[in-house]
Amino acid sequence: MRGLTVGAILAGLAVLPVCAQQLDARLPTCFACHGENGTSQLPDIPSLGAQPAFYVTVQMLMFRDKLRVTEPMNEMAKGLTDDDLRKAADIISKLPAPPPVADNPDPARMDKARALATQHRCNFCHQTNFQGLDNVPRLAGQREDYLLKALRGYKDNSRRGYDAQMSEVVYGMKDEDFVDLAYFLARVK
Repeated sequence: MRGLTVGAILAGLAVLPVCAQQLDARLPTCFACHGENGTSQLPDIPSLGAQPAFYVTVQMLMFRDKLRVTEPMNEMAKGLTDDDLRKAADIISKLPAPPPVADNPDPARMDKARALATQHRCNFCHQTNFQGLDNVPRLAGQREDYLLKALRGYKDNSRRGYDAQMSEVVYGMKDEDFVDLAYFLARVK
């Protein structure tokens, strides 16, 4: 009996490195799309650097469980354990924040978008510096095209969140508001 128990423990320990390798083997693919340091260079692909760990965990869980359907993310998260998701989120949260767009922003457009962010309380949930917190994503320095895609997705219900709050926020907004907000947030330092 004792030999059987020791054998079961050793078999269980042998599986642990496989799970770790499975996650480790997937991370280079993640960074191929989302950027080596978490700053995406690809259109419509978000930068992940400095995203709150809890937010990343929830998003990965949604991809894994197909509560949010976006291939290839569903395939990448398939079979990952909750511990794998937390480990990946911890790695991502420690990556450097993406730099804001390096141009001379239009001051009038920035002011207009800042007023929109205040009016719709974006600066409440996402923090005054738009760096996110806990289950709320970082928006500062995010890709402009991705922000616009996400806002439009919340508006037309093609992007599912884990609560209805974003759909409620964008419901009364116009597409030109989304364009201005994406412009602004991509340039926030």
